Amino acid sequence: MMRTLPAHLRALLAAALLLSLSAPALALFGDEEARKAIVDLRDQVEQLRKEHAARIDALSQRIDRLDDLVQAIQRGQLAAGGQFDQLNQELAKLRGTLEQVANDVATLQKRNKDLYSDLDARIRKLEPLAVTVEGKSVQVDRDEQAAYESAMALFKANDFRTAVGGLTAFLNRYPQSPYAPSAQFWLGSSYYAIKDYRAAITAQQALVDRFPDSPKTPDALLNIAASQIELNDKKAARVTLNRVITDFPDSDSAKLAKDRLSSLGAK
Repeated sequence: MMRTLPAHLRALLAAALLLSLSAPALALFGDEEARKAIVDLRDQVEQLRKEHAARIDALSQRIDRLDDLVQAIQRGQLAAGGQFDQLNQELAKLRGTLEQVANDVATLQKRNKDLYSDLDARIRKLEPLAVTVEGKSVQVDRDEQAAYESAMALFKANDFRTAVGGLTAFLNRYPQSPYAPSAQFWLGSSYYAIKDYRAAITAQQALVDRFPDSPKTPDALLNIAASQIELNDKKAARVTLNRVITDFPDSDSAKLAKDRLSSLGAK
């Protein structure tokens, strides 16, 4: 055992042992990629531990022998000359070993830091984002948000045909997304912009059916009525506009619906 070893040597050895035996205390994420990242990191730390275990054990044994020598000399049980030479030799070896361990500790610290940084970056990509959608605070995946923003960028650039593909792909991949009502609305608007009125009606009706409480629902009904007018189905358009007035009487959409009903004239 280490009985009289100087405190700074014991601290250095303890640091080496601690670093080599440590494993990251990380919460397990449900995502398979996050779990794999954590397992990879633990495997790498375990490999580092194995690489340095033998060297640290040897150092511990040398320190024990050196400590025994110091104790024996202090008790006057050994002849001073020869034992002091032996002690000096052991000290020289110990200094070299300690220097190597110090270098190993520094290398291990850097590698652990790099591993943690890499894992942190990978996990951050998986963490949900807090955003406000339709006046509500919700959480969305980063990829989910990126896909929605990419599709909307096409719509804002007036590239409506490509936007149809992007918004459709988004809805297929994230049907329960908080962005789904908005994506459905802009999909219908994209179809309207390219004059595919039947597809526009289908897309907007999907919004009305799936998300009746969405703030975009009355506008979706207005767009359905506009598409019905383009298809010269004024009877259906009147029914749709009256629904806006009945179901959303206090909305701006209801005022627009009344104006459009007036413009349609008598039945």
